[in-house]
Amino acid sequence: MKYNSVIALITAGFCLAVQGYAQSVNGVTHSGQSTGQPPFPVTSYMELPNPAVTNLDLWEKVKGTKVSWGSTDIRYKKEEPAPVGSIKKEIALTAWKGERVASQFVVWGDQPLTDLSFSVSDLVYKNGKYTIGNSRLLCGFVRYVMTDELNKDGKGGCGDRPDAAAFDSSLVADPIDHLTHTLSLPARCTQGGWVRVWVPQESLPGLYEGTVTVKDGEKILETLALTVQVKDRTLPLPSDWSYHLDLWQNPYAIARYHQVEPWSDAHLECMRPYMEMYRQAGGTVITASIMHKPWNGQTYDYFESMVTWMKKMDGSWSFDYAVFDRWIGFMMNVGITQEINCYSMVPWRLSFQYFDQATNSLKQLDTKPGDPEYEKVWVALLKSFAAHLKEKGWFDITHISMDERPMPVMQETLKVIRKADPDFKVSLAGALHEELSDDLDDYCVALRMKYSEETKKKRREEGKITTFYTSCEEPRPNTFTFNPPAECEWFSWYAAKEDLDGYSRWALNSWVIEPLLDSRFYTWPGGDTYLIYPGARTSMRYERLIAGIQAFEKIRILKKEFKASGNQRAIKKIEKTLGRFDENTLETIPAAVVIEEANKIINSF
Repeated sequence: MKYNSVIALITAGFCLAVQGYAQSVNGVTHSGQSTGQPPFPVTSYMELPNPAVTNLDLWEKVKGTKVSWGSTDIRYKKEEPAPVGSIKKEIALTAWKGERVASQFVVWGDQPLTDLSFSVSDLVYKNGKYTIGNSRLLCGFVRYVMTDELNKDGKGGCGDRPDAAAFDSSLVADPIDHLTHTLSLPARCTQGGWVRVWVPQESLPGLYEGTVTVKDGEKILETLALTVQVKDRTLPLPSDWSYHLDLWQNPYAIARYHQVEPWSDAHLECMRPYMEMYRQAGGTVITASIMHKPWNGQTYDYFESMVTWMKKMDGSWSFDYAVFDRWIGFMMNVGITQEINCYSMVPWRLSFQYFDQATNSLKQLDTKPGDPEYEKVWVALLKSFAAHLKEKGWFDITHISMDERPMPVMQETLKVIRKADPDFKVSLAGALHEELSDDLDDYCVALRMKYSEETKKKRREEGKITTFYTSCEEPRPNTFTFNPPAECEWFSWYAAKEDLDGYSRWALNSWVIEPLLDSRFYTWPGGDTYLIYPGARTSMRYERLIAGIQAFEKIRILKKEFKASGNQRAIKKIEKTLGRFDENTLETIPAAVVIEEANKIINSF
């Protein structure tokens, strides 16, 4: 039997073994059996075994340990030598003041490394008087997490996945682990390292130089040169960005993973670094659930109601907002203050949980828009909610929010909202129904749907938010852990091209069972439900998402400047560049290619 055929059979068998690793601890299924570690690791962890068998033929020409700058576009395979044509010891980045720029180096070799580490020096200005110091750097190993694939037709990822063995699984590079400072690598293994520089806004323009020292124990494996050319242009602070970033947050996932009581002081402290990450990405919207399971438990940790519903002895309704207030107050304190989106008057399962005072028990009310009982209970809630929001000073930024609901249902729902309080703002993430546009203050449609130019213009003139989202339906571009990371940056270039306000994804941190180890889920493709990892670890996907938002802001600033100065030639150059961001060409022209060329144009101004 040929060598490659043997490898294929071994790999297939090992994949099945890895896919069956689940174990139950304290009633929670977890992923630690294959590594022998306790469930829910935070500060340090061991990755799952690699289902891909090392192909020795690929390593034949590798002698010793190699270190080179690589690309932030590549998820380097753990079991293969890095596809680096020639060793690159220097890399030059370009940034505006206030911008984050990143690079990835890669280590591979035929010998084991017992104590791999790296350090980054301060970046020093040419005269030595000014530096970009350690506090402005994010450094971490690019770790590996299990993923799967699209549905077999390659047209998307929607649908249940009860049999993990039916989908090809592999380890992919994605989490950026700033908490693990040393790694032990076996022979014939590849490992990436990430270096991000956040240039201070007050930096002098010019060249900043530094080094990255890669070591195994005390032995220096390589010293790489890193330079950042800082341009005389300034990117605003994330709090001043115009981009509308709506990544749905899941506080219940954090409580479960960190094993803390929901809404306790410990829970809030656990959440703070994650929500700070969201703020620093320019996050603008707070996700709030005002009824039980608005999405019928489509995530591993479903959303409880932040509002307590109670039907009293006399049949009237009362509502308590203690949890809602604690959550919103916390997020406001973090610095996310622009919008509150409350889900959902039209949940996926039209059933509403409440506490029945007469029977001292939880009950379900099954009703739908258009029913008298639906109108009665929701008018009662919304009137009470409006009064509470006005008392707290939050009414003007609060939206009653729905997602993926049909137009007739939305029309019935809007009647109830207007009856309760005609001044309530409303948001919808779903299908494009331009006849609903006037009623929606925040409208977000799927990437494949296109607003008319007239609708976008009118909404902009009225100060309304107009965005797009991706879901399990799009094979590309998307945020799955097996998608090229550049696709996460592509979104915001596309938003600039289409003159949209931003992007939405349901997936800040709706973690699977053990997200550091395994991004697969029994309903959606790997990584669909989250972009950041436990331990407040960022990811290749999240970093590229931020890079795209920065590009959007740079384009906005440049176009405003060129319009004021009458520089039509520069505006046309930008528009021509943006014209290449077409989702229909991504199969033949990868996102990384168009982004690289677009960045050269934008950074030339």
